[in-house]
Amino acid sequence: MAAEDRSVLSRPASPPDVVVRYGPADEQVADVRFASGPAARPVLVLLHGGFWRPQFDRLHVRPMTEALAAAGWPTVAPEYRRVPGRPDLTVDDVRAAVRAVADRPELAGRPVVVGGHSAGGHLALLAAATLEPPHVPVGVLALAPAADLGLAQSLGLGDGAVTAFLGGDAAARPDLDPVRLPAPAGAVRIVHGTADDIVPVQVSESYLRRHPAAVLTRVDGGHFAVIDPASAAWPALLAALEDLAGGG
Repeated sequence: MAAEDRSVLSRPASPPDVVVRYGPADEQVADVRFASGPAARPVLVLLHGGFWRPQFDRLHVRPMTEALAAAGWPTVAPEYRRVPGRPDLTVDDVRAAVRAVADRPELAGRPVVVGGHSAGGHLALLAAATLEPPHVPVGVLALAPAADLGLAQSLGLGDGAVTAFLGGDAAARPDLDPVRLPAPAGAVRIVHGTADDIVPVQVSESYLRRHPAAVLTRVDGGHFAVIDPASAAWPALLAALEDLAGGG
């Protein structure tokens, strides 16, 4: 396969409109961008990827959230704790960040879509399957998600990223594996590059076999094309969001 285009990870972007805190830990902050789109349009809580490792943070999705705001989509991009072997810290932070959207006066009352890329896609699917009312999202946008931890582990993705994240075998934590959990209540839209050699599209296909109501859109490109506003895959992401905004 061709080398992955990683240029979006270091591309400059404007700062968010505001950085908010949703908990006391240093990492419990989130970038918020407002937008002038329809008031009924959902808020997208966007979870960054990086194989759950501490060296990767939310800054690399700022070009994406900047473009989404310009397209009329308000976004909340949380940071979350990334401590190898302590996955529950990460999951608790993601749930807390989604619940905190209702605390922002500018966003309160809007429906919420949870989205994420790669490891963030795993976390988005997990949160949507496990959050309780009134915080259940209306939909999920999963971009090249690590949606099947067991398969991702067996494939050795990210140089053993699943084992490092969980601190053990994926089979011991079915409660953290979206493919082994009930389907989210809201619609699930997956966008995955057919040339992705970091999280191969077969991982999303495995999720789809377990949860056939989800919709998988295959696009040309690699792992980062699905978060790059300059890529040919970008219109598919916007179309999936519009689909979710319309109720799936």
